[in-house]
Order: sequence, then C-alpha cells, then structure tokens
Amino acid sequence: MKKKKYIKVAKEVIDLEIKALVKLKKSISNSFNLAVQQILKCQSKVILCGVGKSGLIANKIASTFSSVGTPSFYLSASDSSHGDLGSISKKDILILISNSGETNELKNIIQFANRNKILLIGIVSQKSSVLYKSADIKLLIPKAIEAGSIIPTSSTTSQLALGDALAIATMRQRKFNKKDFKKIHPAGSLGAQLKTVEDIMLKNNAIPFVNENLKIKDALKVLSKKKLGFLLVRDAKKLSRGFVSDGDIRRLTQKKQNLHNISIKEIMTKNPIGIDKNALAAKALSLMNSKKITSLCVYEKKNKLKTIGVIHIHNILQSNIS
Repeated sequence: MKKKKYIKVAKEVIDLEIKALVKLKKSISNSFNLAVQQILKCQSKVILCGVGKSGLIANKIASTFSSVGTPSFYLSASDSSHGDLGSISKKDILILISNSGETNELKNIIQFANRNKILLIGIVSQKSSVLYKSADIKLLIPKAIEAGSIIPTSSTTSQLALGDALAIATMRQRKFNKKDFKKIHPAGSLGAQLKTVEDIMLKNNAIPFVNENLKIKDALKVLSKKKLGFLLVRDAKKLSRGFVSDGDIRRLTQKKQNLHNISIKEIMTKNPIGIDKNALAAKALSLMNSKKITSLCVYEKKNKLKTIGVIHIHNILQSNIS
C-alpha cells in the first residue's frame, strides 16, 4: 500500500464511525432517560461488565462514572463466574455491554442478576439476544458497519459514546462541579489547575502581619522572621490597611539614617491588592502578572479588609500551576 493511501484508509475508518454515531444519536429514546433516573437513585455502586473489546469499554465507562460523582467499578466477566459475583449487591446497578448480547461469559451474570432482582441495564445491538430480553432497561445500539470488518470498531465507538452520555447526564443532574471534581482528582495537571487560592495560601502565624504604628526598626525583625519579603499592615481593628515590601524599606534606609521614630504606616502602600479565597490559583497568578506583583492578600466573601491569608507567587509555582 502506498503511503498516500494510508490517509484514505484513516478517513474511511472515521467516516464509518461517524455514521455509527449519527445512527446512535437518532436512536436515543426514553430508555436512556430511565437508565439515568435509575443510576441517580442508586444507593450503592454502578457495576459495568463486558467481554473482550466491550470489556475494555466497560472499564473506561466505569472510570468515567467514578470520576464525576457516581461510584462505579469494572467487573471481570471471566472472574465473576469464579467467585466475583459475590461483589454484586442487591442495591447495585449492573450494566452489561455486549454487541451480540450472546457472549457465554455474560450468561451467568445475567442469570445471577435476574435471580437476585438486581437492576440490569443492557447495552446491546441484537434485539433477539439473551441480554436484550433479560435487561430491565434496554439500550439498543443500532447495527453499524465495522471499519475493519472482522474487529469491533464502529460498535465499540458507539458503546463508548453512549457510556459517556450516561455519565455526563448524571453528572449534570447531580450538579457535579469543578470543586467536586478537584476533591477526587487531587493529583495531576487537572488537579493542579483546579486548586483554589485557599488550597495553597499561607495562613495564621505564617502571615506577616504588623500593626500600623509599629516602628520600622521593629518591623524589620518581623520581616526577617517571616522570610516572605513583605509585611501586611493592619490597624487596631485588625483590618488590612497597607503593604510594605523589603524593597520599600531598603530604599528608605538609603535616604534616612535614623529609622527609630518612623512608623510602618508612613511608608506603606495603601489598599493592598487581594483576591477571594475561592478563586482559582491560576487566576491569582494572572492577577499578579497583570499587576506586576508577587503576592496577594486573601479575603472571604468580599470582606476585602479582613485578610485570612496571603498567597505568594512561589506557592503557585510550587503547585505546578501556570
């Protein structure tokens, strides 16, 4: 085969899979609504199972469900007949995926589900199959031409798309949002990008607070102890009134010999820039870059004068946020 024909093959495969998805889209019926409603009402786990390529799709869909707020796991069809059927409880929902619906390894699982009155959702392409006839909710995938003729391609693409649709429909109904996503995705680039200011801010004794009437000579001790390169100036009511950097103090020492009688409020920059604790850390980094500063005060519920934390650019960069 000439190299230029490879692209032709790729386009043929994609075209066949697109046609399969178009047929699937047109076939979505009230059975889909029923499946979503039952998954939302599930008091335990959603268990997915399939054989061969359908098993791989089932595993991926189970992972997707779990990642968006529906506890789920994949059950090996072959292992289920050797004891793993015991992992299925009557409160679970069982989703079996099979193109033919006649796969021998699934028949024991179907019998177990029917015998124990476990809700069974079948994702299948054959109406005459055991799986279609036995399922409580039948999600029929239209027959499609397999791109490779002898291996599942178009059919598994349709299975995956239908599984994704189920997961996203339940996610939206649960109002599963970025904060929820972050809780179960703490690692990796996605988890990093979803971190909020509150997740990485410095708080309590780490905040370099000083009273506005404190003399500069004493403020220097706090600056050295906190090692952040700035001081946050508060009044008697503990409201943030200003900001002083180590650069501000250095420039002052070059101009004046005696700092004993100068208070910190005389040199502070008033109205320090802040950000809400619930803002994404990436937004804090963007704000720092636009203002050409390296730190921000953190406040809560628009009470901008009540500082509950500080965030430094180093905190953001160390969290792999960009």
